[in-house]
Amino acid sequence: MRTDLAASYGEERLPRYTSYPTAPHFSTAVGPQTYAEWLARLPAGASASLYLHVPFCREMCWYCGCHTQIVRRDEFIAAYQRTLRSEIAQVAETIGRRIRVEHIHFGGGTPTITAPEAFAELMAAMRQAFFVLPSAEIAVEVDPRTLTAGMVEAMRLSGVNRASLGVQSFDPVVQRAINRVQSFEQTACVVDMLRSAGIEGLNFDLIYGLPHQSVASCLDTVRRSLALAPDRFSVFGYAHVPDFKKHQRLINEAVLPDGLARHDQACAIANALKEAGYIQIGLDHFARPGDAMAVAFEERTLRRNFQGYTTDRGEVLLGFGASAIGHLPQGYVQNEVQIGAYAQSIAAGRLATAKGYGLTDDDRLRADIIERIMCEFSADLGDICARHGAEAGAMLKSASRLKPLISDGVVRLDGDRIAVAKDSRFLVRSVAAAFDAHLDPGKQLHSRAV
Repeated sequence: MRTDLAASYGEERLPRYTSYPTAPHFSTAVGPQTYAEWLARLPAGASASLYLHVPFCREMCWYCGCHTQIVRRDEFIAAYQRTLRSEIAQVAETIGRRIRVEHIHFGGGTPTITAPEAFAELMAAMRQAFFVLPSAEIAVEVDPRTLTAGMVEAMRLSGVNRASLGVQSFDPVVQRAINRVQSFEQTACVVDMLRSAGIEGLNFDLIYGLPHQSVASCLDTVRRSLALAPDRFSVFGYAHVPDFKKHQRLINEAVLPDGLARHDQACAIANALKEAGYIQIGLDHFARPGDAMAVAFEERTLRRNFQGYTTDRGEVLLGFGASAIGHLPQGYVQNEVQIGAYAQSIAAGRLATAKGYGLTDDDRLRADIIERIMCEFSADLGDICARHGAEAGAMLKSASRLKPLISDGVVRLDGDRIAVAKDSRFLVRSVAAAFDAHLDPGKQLHSRAV
């Protein structure tokens, strides 16, 4: 990877392109009535994925960029889960049939903060409202510091087959600086519990660019993680946006790595994982050979949505819970972010949609191009544009941000096909941004490109 390019492009703030257009472009023009109409018009043969957001944690990790809040009283969590069940029933009734479900993902916050019996009831409600296929992937994000044996048993009985463990860093200095102290022994114990319960699909989440982090501490975290042999890794760069996430102000900016240091950390982690036999997938994922995600990458069927890279090929994502985002053929919808407003909407018998975005034909074309770039580091503009009734030449002409990337050797253009150079793949977001007609470089809404 080229440090000169990291210096040139690394400070730019760009979306992660888990959607296109991205969430800052959602508006209140799309509300509950629009969402209801879109649900009622879902194609008869459509299948769906479900995302459930649990916006609670026992304590705040200072690096966190998620919609979550600290809660001490379990009755608040129980009330929220009752609201989730009501929303699930409401959405299913609006669709008018038991739509097939191939993926379920619990995100947070800390989904495993819930009582085991309440989690089981929530899974039962989803199976009653939707036709959850026997082969469905059911994934839960896990905080190893708080996971109990009772919750692991509830997950097993509910059919959970994948767990994503938040690790971030095993360096105790870094952990104290981000208010997340989690020992290797805690993590190893949870791995043993999950595997003993038959939950074999394990992901580890790592972060670089944290305060006091160095290449050496990143590599030590990778070494320890490899000893636990997860199937997949997700490796993210810390996004420091204290104007939007006030708790990030508790992080001392003076000890944050600069752009070049972040680049070195990302390279070191990627190289170590590849040397250990993992396949690099897209921007920030790594998987063992033979893993479903590695197979999807090799077969060029990998997709990208709000959960990041996925093997999910469906066009319908139904989001449940405060701040949850859904994706339908017609566009995107997002629920009320504030828990109180979300609960009030559901209690009143209306969908909790606060905003969204109706896709245009041009949006769909650009979304396809951006997704292929993000998933494959290349895109056949001729083929994609032809499928959308557009001209590749016109699309290339409109992508003015592509010219310097070509001049700098980041992108290679062969006819109508573009490809990101292997030593520049860490800048894939910069290449995708060349096709973003909505991007406003003046707004600091996103994380740094490196």
